[in-house]
Amino acid sequence: MNPVPPFLDHLVLATPDLAATVAEFARRTGVTPAPGGVHLGLGTRNHLVGLGGRSYLEIIGPDPEQPEPDAPRPFAVDRLSGPRTLTWAISPPDLNAAITTARARGYDPGPVHPMSRRTPDGALLRWRLTDSGHAHPSGLVPFLIDWGDSPHPTASGLPVTPLLHLSGTAPAPADLHGPLTALGTALPLAPGPTALSFTVDTPNGPVTFG
Repeated sequence: MNPVPPFLDHLVLATPDLAATVAEFARRTGVTPAPGGVHLGLGTRNHLVGLGGRSYLEIIGPDPEQPEPDAPRPFAVDRLSGPRTLTWAISPPDLNAAITTARARGYDPGPVHPMSRRTPDGALLRWRLTDSGHAHPSGLVPFLIDWGDSPHPTASGLPVTPLLHLSGTAPAPADLHGPLTALGTALPLAPGPTALSFTVDTPNGPVTFG
């Protein structure tokens, strides 16, 4: 199995039906994801599972308790036909420095935006991230995130399914090596349709999601 990519923060498993996907994850793995929180005004909410260390899986989908947002929901969850691992995030030690270095190496990760979500206990988490679809819409090149002074999601005692393997396929894998190197990270890539998949260790044995 490949090592965890440098600076891995989280994987994004997006779905048009959050409750169904969380239930399916629990059925396949024997581990029930924990409620993460609500993205107020964006129409989404998430559930989380630790992947070991300071990394986690985010399962994100529409929040039926929120009104329809004015803009499309994050990760275009409204347009998905089923669950899909869309992208991943890295958390370098210094977000601004990582962006400056990447641009100097010929890759622009995109603009930085502030975001927040309300946890089930009412706490408000705030973070900054680069626009996940701005620089590389394939999702195979990660976006960057900085949690600032907010507690990292893994600090809340998440259920854990250790990450065994993360990899992707792309029509032209060599085209992605430059952006990945510019960000100081890596991802095993093979020729094929654009896709991202991961395998976790669970009470039911290794389980792969795509």
